Amino acid sequence: MTLRSPLRLGPVRRFTRNLLCPVDLLGRPLLLKYTRDPVESRAEVRGHARLAQHYRVPTLHAQLRVPGGRLLAYERLPGGTDRGLLLDLFNADEPSSDLRAYIDQLTAVYREAILATARPTDPTRVVRKLYWDRAAPGGRLDEYYGGKDFPIADDLIDVPVSRLGTYTLNINGRRHHLDWVATLRWLRAYFAATEPVWAAVAQGDPTDVNLAHPLAWFDYDTAGMNSIPGEFANFLWYASALGGWLVPTYNPAAFADHPATFARVPDNTPEIRRADIERTTSTLHIDYAPRLAAPRRAAVTTYRNQLVRPVADRLWPGADLANLLRPYLAMRILGVYNLADLAPADRLVLLARLAEAMSPAFDPATYFCPLESPCPAP
Repeated sequence: MTLRSPLRLGPVRRFTRNLLCPVDLLGRPLLLKYTRDPVESRAEVRGHARLAQHYRVPTLHAQLRVPGGRLLAYERLPGGTDRGLLLDLFNADEPSSDLRAYIDQLTAVYREAILATARPTDPTRVVRKLYWDRAAPGGRLDEYYGGKDFPIADDLIDVPVSRLGTYTLNINGRRHHLDWVATLRWLRAYFAATEPVWAAVAQGDPTDVNLAHPLAWFDYDTAGMNSIPGEFANFLWYASALGGWLVPTYNPAAFADHPATFARVPDNTPEIRRADIERTTSTLHIDYAPRLAAPRRAAVTTYRNQLVRPVADRLWPGADLANLLRPYLAMRILGVYNLADLAPADRLVLLARLAEAMSPAFDPATYFCPLESPCPAP
């Protein structure tokens, strides 16, 4: 007679400083998460409890202090290679009926939870990891850019980023201006302000890999009272730039179980078509073709029409959505990857995108859903 082991371990995956491992224990499927940072692990447990009041989350069965950190044992939801995440619905030629139903459900749950829990909140009492902490002294803005300079795009436009403000930017035929130093100063000041911000209970980092299919939420160290515009900017930027282009390019290990992602990267990677300097007029000419695969375009459009706009109309009637999203979007562009570490063409596109976001003409409807690839009608 063959005896089966009561414990079966799956492959260990690394996500930032954390380790994940699927486990079958006495026939029960679990997901073990090993977290090294004790502050993050406590935040994860608190965030999970807070989120569970309004959203579907896997059950947290146990938590255990172990050498060097904490081990959390979660219910393991169904999944596998190229299945189980919102990401997998994006990795298709066209938006499927499953994707459309999923985004409808996602936005309905968010609308209900956000409107039920939204209130002006002291910025010291919101989840600060993704925005406030990164803009604070010693945070990522300082770590990445403090006292440092680098070319706008090596061998393409060899102008130091510190001198960007002395040039006119002609981006896809439109004039823009971006003062690098002033932008960093503005972001630090914005997230140092003491005025209350509109916040609601949310997961905080709603990425393609943190949203399960069927619908559930993963990863809770940023869950709790989150800035509502920050939640929106995070999803929109991840769905339209990070998830399909930058993260698989610079952190491919995150997609080890979802290899179909890599075949879709060209569909979501902008193409530089012109990058040069007109010295006589101090003009930088940057032409790029935005790209966004059809499933991501459909999701972004639905998310904006069925969640962002209705919530904004309720909480900020008559306000300019561009002004609400701008500081959070700028922080996502600058505070996830150090631009100096990216390939020159990618860095150039992101600086162009930052300039467009900082422009008075910034329009979220066309920014997140590029005009070259028309969005489906609402």
